[in-house]
Amino acid sequence: MLKDTLQPLSQRLQREGLDALLLGPSSDLEYLAGLRLFADERFKGIVVLSDGRLFSIVPRLYREQMEAVLGPECPQALWDDAEGFLEKVTALWKDFGLHGKTVAVNDGVRAVDLLDLEAAVPGTRFINGHRIVEAMRLIKSPEEMDLLRHAARIADEAFSALLPFIRPGVREGEVARKLEDLLVEKGADGLSFPTIVASGPNGSNPHFMGKSRVLCEGDPVVIDFGCTFQGYCSDTTRTVFVGKASEEDRALYQVVLEANLAGEAAAREGSTAQDVDRATRSVIEKAGYGKYFINRTGHGIGVAVHEAPYIMEGNLQVLEKGMAFSVEPGIYIPGRLGIRIEDIVLVTDRGPEPLSHFTKEITIV
Repeated sequence: MLKDTLQPLSQRLQREGLDALLLGPSSDLEYLAGLRLFADERFKGIVVLSDGRLFSIVPRLYREQMEAVLGPECPQALWDDAEGFLEKVTALWKDFGLHGKTVAVNDGVRAVDLLDLEAAVPGTRFINGHRIVEAMRLIKSPEEMDLLRHAARIADEAFSALLPFIRPGVREGEVARKLEDLLVEKGADGLSFPTIVASGPNGSNPHFMGKSRVLCEGDPVVIDFGCTFQGYCSDTTRTVFVGKASEEDRALYQVVLEANLAGEAAAREGSTAQDVDRATRSVIEKAGYGKYFINRTGHGIGVAVHEAPYIMEGNLQVLEKGMAFSVEPGIYIPGRLGIRIEDIVLVTDRGPEPLSHFTKEITIV
C-alpha cells in the first residue's frame, strides 16, 4: 500500500517546500502504509523524504511487524530498549542528509521524543505537519466509499438488534456492552470509539462516559456508536425514548430532526463546511434553542473517526465529491436531557448520500 501513496506524499512535500515528514503511530500511518502500531512509549514510525526515499524507526519489539509491511529492504534505525533510540536515529538522520533541513511532524509523535530528537540533531527545523496527510485523506476513492458504506450498514444492523434490550431497569453500561457485542456479531472488526449511552439528564453531556445510571420510564437516551470495517469507521447517533416521550420532548426531537435534515440537504458539491453548519444551526436558533447547540455540526471520517473536513462556522473548505463527514446537530439542556441525531454523509455527484438508514423518526422502545 505504501508504494501507492509514497509518490503523491513526496510530491506534496515538494510543493510545500518540505524536506521530509516524520510519522508516528497514527491514522496517517494506517492510511499511507496500512501499518497499525501499538502506541506505547517506544519511539517508532517512518520518515518519508521529498525525493521519495524513506527509512523506519524500529524498536526491536516491533521489527517483525514493521518489516512485514515496509519490507526488509527499508533502511531501519533499529534500537533496543536498553540503548534508546537517539544514537540509531541520528545516524540515519546524517546518512539521509537531514541535518539543517525542514522536517514536518505528524500528531503520532510524542512531544517528549521530538524534544529529545531536536536536541540530538541541532539545525534541523521541525514544523507541524498534521495537515500534510490530512489533505490527502479528504477525498475518498470509490473503494473507500464502499468500506464506509459497509461499516455504516453493520452499525444499522447492530442498532436494530439492540432495541429490544433497551428498557427500564437496565443500566447505561449494559446497553453499551450489548451494542458493542452486536457490532462484532454483525461483522465489525472493532469499535471506532467507546460507545456512548447517556440517559435522562446525562444526555446533556455530549461525550458522556458514565455507565451506572439505570434507565427509567420516559427517559430520552442518546446512543452514539461506531465500528470499523477493514480500517474504515462508522459513526451514528440516535436518541430513543424509554416507554414514552412527553410532548415537550417530542417537540425538541422534531427540532433536532429538522436541523439534521437541513444539514444533510446542504452537503453538496460547491457548498462550504460553514454552509452546512449554518443550515443546521439556523433551524435550532429559530426554534429558540441556539444556546443549547454547543457542538460543531460535524467532522470528517475515514480511517479515523474524526478527521477533516470539520463542519463548523469559519471553515470555508469547499465540499467536493468524495468527502465524507457527520451531520450531528443536538440540543443539550443541562440537568435535563440531550437529543442528538447523527448520520455520515457522502458528497456525490448525485447529491448528498446519508450512510445510516435506521429510521430517524421518533422511536419509543
